[in-house]
Amino acid sequence: AIVGGFFVKDYLDLSAAFLAALGFWAGIPWALKMPVGHLVDLIWRWKAVLVWLGAAMLAASLLIMLGLITRIDEMRKVMSAEHWYVLAALLTPTGYMIQDAVADAMTVEAVPRMDEHGQPLPEAARREMHTTMQTLGRVAVIGGLAFVSLANVYVFHGTDAMPREQKLELYALIFKVALAIPVLSVAGVVLHRFVKHERAPVEKTEPNWWVLGGSLAFAGVSLAVGLGKVPYAQELIFTASFAIILFLLWRLAKELSPEARETLVATALVIFIYRAMPSVGPGYSWWSIDVLKFDEAFLSKLSLVAYGLTLVGMFALRRYMAKTRIPAIIVMLTVVGTLLTLPNIGMVYGLHEWTARVTGGVIDARVIALIDTALESPLGQIAMIPMLAWIANSAPANLKATYFAVMASFSNLALSAAQLGTKYMNQLYVVSREVKDRTTGAVKVAQDYSQLGELLIAVTLIG
Repeated sequence: AIVGGFFVKDYLDLSAAFLAALGFWAGIPWALKMPVGHLVDLIWRWKAVLVWLGAAMLAASLLIMLGLITRIDEMRKVMSAEHWYVLAALLTPTGYMIQDAVADAMTVEAVPRMDEHGQPLPEAARREMHTTMQTLGRVAVIGGLAFVSLANVYVFHGTDAMPREQKLELYALIFKVALAIPVLSVAGVVLHRFVKHERAPVEKTEPNWWVLGGSLAFAGVSLAVGLGKVPYAQELIFTASFAIILFLLWRLAKELSPEARETLVATALVIFIYRAMPSVGPGYSWWSIDVLKFDEAFLSKLSLVAYGLTLVGMFALRRYMAKTRIPAIIVMLTVVGTLLTLPNIGMVYGLHEWTARVTGGVIDARVIALIDTALESPLGQIAMIPMLAWIANSAPANLKATYFAVMASFSNLALSAAQLGTKYMNQLYVVSREVKDRTTGAVKVAQDYSQLGELLIAVTLIG
């Protein structure tokens, strides 16, 4: 993400509003997780095929980015670099979504429903086991991201004064190494064949034509509106997908007991509102690079600290997440997240200059960013783990992937709403970084961060 962000900033003529809109389209595959999740339940014995398909998409996305860095002129003969980047940005979430649908269902399968004597496990015990399982799943994800950050720290160490053209070679190296990611994912499929355990037979899953039909309708509407360049395409797709996912949630809720159904509705609503809040977009990252002079090496260290502390926080707070109700967790996260935004706002208005002057240069922009990142890093995962554990604990054995997919689709639809809000905020408060023509060096887009402070304040107040 760091390498991709620097490449987009320096070499592609894409505005903050466009990148926010692209984020919306990149979230659409996650809304399509519904039919994929149901497909996993239907073809459970052959689910490995989907893992291979997802890996192929990830590899294609990485190869496109590698081509843009090393052979951009040749790729422009086929289509523009911006179009290639959009294709890569859509392939990545699609590949991850397909693999994630399989992984979700397997986490449900991994937690037993009966004890060693054949008696049903108590609800509290199963909930704690599911919390542990989802924590381990997030540990795998965050651990992988931490490893990537560590690789970035090593590669970009001492490159502050390196010319941009030489840095491109390092960018290419990062993407070459990243090609190991799809290889590792399919290696897990091979390993699973040797370590899997026998489980009690599960009732055969029958096709749910409401899920399949509604999902196909959503996919058709999305493609037609998106490719047809219909005005307000994103808003139309969001409205249609919101209606379809609500309908599917209502259909699937019939499989639950009345008490579980009420909990489902309340949980989904709280999480949707929390995740639908807009963000600042890429403007703050651009500003930190251009004005605060945060380079690849420092941002890699910052992300490494964030992921490392996230791992520690997930284990330290595991019991808190297992025993605390989701609404209480969301309230805590909202308050803490708002407080941790204040240093970023302060730095836009010169807080780091004042602290550096008062402390003799000890507490500067980098120290403030490091402390803020350290405090904020575990928060996002604290919200996700209880939700995933609740879904895993509530899902019927024969519809585990379907339940995960529908709930994940609803949750990720909130992120699409957030991206729409981010796009609107970046249209209202315009933030731009300098973009130069790669051949002539002429300035194509002028740098302007004058409205960044207002953008940060507005987003904080909304959230």
